Amino acid sequence: MKYMNVGKTAKPINTKGTMRRLFSFMKPYRVRIVLMVVCLVLGAVFTTQGPYTLGRAMDALVAVVVDKTGALQGFEVFLTVLLQLGCVYLLAFLFNYSGQFIVAGVAERTMHDLRMAVDKKIRRLPLAYFDGNTFGDVLSRVTNDVDTIDTSLQQSISQVITAVCTMIFIFVMMLVVSPILTLIGVCVIPLCGFVSMKVVKHSQKYFQGQQSALGELTGYVEEMYNGQNVIAAFGKEEDIITNFEEINERLYTNGWRAQFSSSIIMPLTQALTNIGYVGVAVVSGWLCINGRLSIGMIQSFIQYLRQFSQPINQISNIANIMQATMAAAQRVFEFLDAKEEVPEVQAQKFPKKPEGNVDFNHVQFGYSDDRLLIHDLDLHVGSGDKIAIVGPTGAGKTTLVNLILRFYDVKGGSITIDGIDVRDMNRESLRSMIGMVLQDTWLFSGTIRDNIRYGKLDASDEEVVQAAKAAHAHGFIMAMPGGYDMQLHEGASNIAQGQRQLLTIARAFLSDPEILILDEATSSVDTRTEVAIQKAMNKLMEGRTSFVIAHRLSTIKDAQLIVYMEHGDIKEVGNHKELLAKGGYYAALYNSQFAAENAG
Repeated sequence: MKYMNVGKTAKPINTKGTMRRLFSFMKPYRVRIVLMVVCLVLGAVFTTQGPYTLGRAMDALVAVVVDKTGALQGFEVFLTVLLQLGCVYLLAFLFNYSGQFIVAGVAERTMHDLRMAVDKKIRRLPLAYFDGNTFGDVLSRVTNDVDTIDTSLQQSISQVITAVCTMIFIFVMMLVVSPILTLIGVCVIPLCGFVSMKVVKHSQKYFQGQQSALGELTGYVEEMYNGQNVIAAFGKEEDIITNFEEINERLYTNGWRAQFSSSIIMPLTQALTNIGYVGVAVVSGWLCINGRLSIGMIQSFIQYLRQFSQPINQISNIANIMQATMAAAQRVFEFLDAKEEVPEVQAQKFPKKPEGNVDFNHVQFGYSDDRLLIHDLDLHVGSGDKIAIVGPTGAGKTTLVNLILRFYDVKGGSITIDGIDVRDMNRESLRSMIGMVLQDTWLFSGTIRDNIRYGKLDASDEEVVQAAKAAHAHGFIMAMPGGYDMQLHEGASNIAQGQRQLLTIARAFLSDPEILILDEATSSVDTRTEVAIQKAMNKLMEGRTSFVIAHRLSTIKDAQLIVYMEHGDIKEVGNHKELLAKGGYYAALYNSQFAAENAG
């Protein structure tokens, strides 16, 4: 077994465009952002005042000890400066706390809006998107990638503002203390910035590869988890492990390269900054000896120089975090930019009194534009008719009913219900008049009662029970612990496949639609249960237009119309007796199935 996306390559990151679009989600919170910036700027201002005030305190203390200033007067000055220092740090704390509080709110509101956009997008995407993308990759985009953006916004916004402001204010204070020492101390900064940018540019492709491989791995694990029984049955465990190791190795390779590239920035910038310390130590000593700079101001300057490298390192680290963020954001925006379903028409129509007349008029359809599956299909289904659709696998049977539901739109021709083109109807309104039971059951985590009630959300408990009885599900439900209040696990894995199918049939009973679509609805139940369900369904289908897709032809003998399809075209139309008398496609299929059943 070979995983198809192993060789998938990632697109280059459009940093500017992605960043601009990410911050567009923050526009509704401009007032809060301005207030946040003000608080963080003021916090940086008072924080950078600390070393200078501390230097003044040191000079006051030195004046008492060295210059023999009056002890009482000297200590009064010293305590006054310490009081000022306490006020400075208190104000710094209050403004920084307020800024961080606002950041948390803005970041979470932004992520709330982004998640809402993702959720709305999922509902607007056509099935073709999910046909062409693995479930795991989509899941990774809407969970892992969104979480990466969330974490980055929480950490990076305030750090960037604080780091930039702190660096600017520290630079100003360094100039106030000593322009000469400032020139010596910051001469290595351009070199630090050049090295950091080079490393960031080099690591960008690895962060993108890391996010892409993570999404691929998520998809692979999800697929293999759901297919454990098949994997074990065919003895493919070793192949699965090999493919997993291949993807995991690519994730590891991109991951360690990205992390290593980002981790060397701080040691490099610190090493370059230390060169500046040496020059500052020598020159500051000379200035002090010559009386041009006090001991307290030397202490302040060294503190400033040490702190000056911290925001640079922070910005460098944030730049690395933003690489992963931009990679994640680009994947999320690619998802948001995916082609959506054809927009609903402005002047929507709907039958005043739905009767269930369905007409296929020269319908053409293909999953790709260059390859048609249905070429020219004409079919009229009257209100209340039961039409059975049969044919070999890949004939287009399920595609036909998917077109009725507008899971896909036709490429040519039209499908009308009661004379109205389905493309002129609102999708939700259209689907509300159609009940559906598929071969693949879909049940969610919750009670049995809630799963049945999904067919009609405002149904009473009595209506739920009646629907279950009609579907012959009431008996097994009452035998379960908790009855209708039994909790189903994810995918209803704690009940049998046949029981899951009965619940979906009960849900269809409860929805009471004008049109029924039954796609191998009894394929997972035993023969005895199938007979009972067929009786109940015959009663349900009375007066309703019904499309029944079946492989077991014995279940559709009583259909008013049987359509035999092959390669997307209708080959034969008629009832059971008429088609058998023709001795054509249907007769050959029926006889081969009948012979196989007898042989079995």
